[in-house]
Amino acid sequence: MEFERGDLEQYGFRGFSKVSHVKSMGCEEIPERKGVYVVVRQNSHSSPDFLAKSIGGHFKGEDPTVARDELKENWVENAYVLYIGKAGGSTLKATLFSRIKQYIDFGKGKNVGHKGGRFIWQLTDSDDLMIAWRPLTTEEPSDVETELISEFRQKYGNRPFANLVK
Repeated sequence: MEFERGDLEQYGFRGFSKVSHVKSMGCEEIPERKGVYVVVRQNSHSSPDFLAKSIGGHFKGEDPTVARDELKENWVENAYVLYIGKAGGSTLKATLFSRIKQYIDFGKGKNVGHKGGRFIWQLTDSDDLMIAWRPLTTEEPSDVETELISEFRQKYGNRPFANLVK
C-alpha cells in the first residue's frame, strides 16, 4: 500500500472528515462498530510547524507536551498518514464512534484516556488534518492496526509520526 488517500479508500477507509469539523459538529457520521482509523495530513509534502505546548488534555494530571526535538525526530517526511488507531475487538467494547470521540475530546483539551496519537495535538495545523475510518466485521482491529503499521514501516522505514508503539 502507498498510504495515500486513494489507497486507503480502496482498502475500505471512508469519512475523511476534517478534525475541525468533527470537533465542532461531533462524530455522528462515525459508525458504532469496531474498526481502525487513520489521521492524515493533506499537505504531506510541506514541513510541519510544532506548538511549544500541546493542546491535548492532561489525563491523570500528565501534560502531553513533548519537546519539539522529539516531534522532529518522529516526523516521517512526505507521509500522508500520521496516525493509525484501533477501536474495539473481541475483548474491547470500544467502537469507532467512541474511540474517535475520545481522541477528538483529548484534542479539545479534555482529560480523557486517549494518549495514543498525542503528538498530533502539537501540530499547528491539527484542525486541518482529517480522520478516516474502516469498520471491520470479522477481522480483529488490533491485527489490522498492526498489519497497517508494519506495512507503513516497510514503506517509510519508521512507524507513523504519532504512533509511539508497534
